[in-house]
Amino acid sequence: MISEHLIDPELKPLLESYPQAEFSIENLALRRAEVEAFVKATPIPEGLPVVVTERTVPGPAGAPSVRVLIHRPVETDRPMPALLHVHGGGYVLGAPEMREAIHRELAADLGITIVSVDYRLAPETPHPGPVEDCYAALKWLHAEAEELGVDPTRLAIGGESAGGGLAAALALLARDRGEVPVRFQHLIYPMLDDRTCTASDPNPYTGEFFWTPKNNRFGWSSLLGTAPGSAGISPYAAAARAEDLSGLPPAFISVGALDLFLEENLEYARRLMRAGVPVELHVYPGAFHAFDLARDAQISIAAERDSRTALRRALHGPKT
Repeated sequence: MISEHLIDPELKPLLESYPQAEFSIENLALRRAEVEAFVKATPIPEGLPVVVTERTVPGPAGAPSVRVLIHRPVETDRPMPALLHVHGGGYVLGAPEMREAIHRELAADLGITIVSVDYRLAPETPHPGPVEDCYAALKWLHAEAEELGVDPTRLAIGGESAGGGLAAALALLARDRGEVPVRFQHLIYPMLDDRTCTASDPNPYTGEFFWTPKNNRFGWSSLLGTAPGSAGISPYAAAARAEDLSGLPPAFISVGALDLFLEENLEYARRLMRAGVPVELHVYPGAFHAFDLARDAQISIAAERDSRTALRRALHGPKT
């Protein structure tokens, strides 16, 4: 492994705990079952002042309803901000429950409601199904804000990996449709650009761990229903394809220096800044894709602190 010597030593046990998994149409059911087993084995913190509910909300026109998982702190005397969260999984697997333990802590710590979307997965549902499911959930959250105890002027969207990619595409969709105001986009190592699959000079030090170029090609092919890098790909599928990034909400982008998505994330941040969009960008040395699963590593603790600080500032304003 050419980049092995660059890995943060505290992250190496994570690689031993989670053997490299390849994705294909033949083993996708197995990969999904593995994630489901991981979720069931993850301890859920008890005693936090957070109420967890499940709702089914209207889906896109002509499509099924969308399940959402809601984490809300115990009642307060005023509406609170909300984060619409989109889970990761390469567009082909995952569920809102993947981050339930983290979301209970996050909702309690920040005093926000978190609505996590169970969008339809590819390849069974290619683009635009997944992003339209997310938009339907966002539109419902805005419309039902009063009933949910949410401030409709303080809505953020965000996610990790493919979830971050969908959140970035959702920001574009919300801007262009003009129906729901989005205050902030919170993108954790987002999967933004299908053209990374066809790069003529790929970074030799990225993409060796957790999410590889081969898996990336499978994920994008599944979502797009065509070869990654093809002409005419919608920016609502791959946000990096958008020609105009002006008018988007402020963004937080974080990524590891060994992550396959490093350069597409750097380029998206650069383009956002050139379009006049405020961006907070973090690159964590020695970190590969999904490194924050090693929650006790110092680099993961730093990343979580930066992430929460950005969300708190965006949704509650600066400390005075």
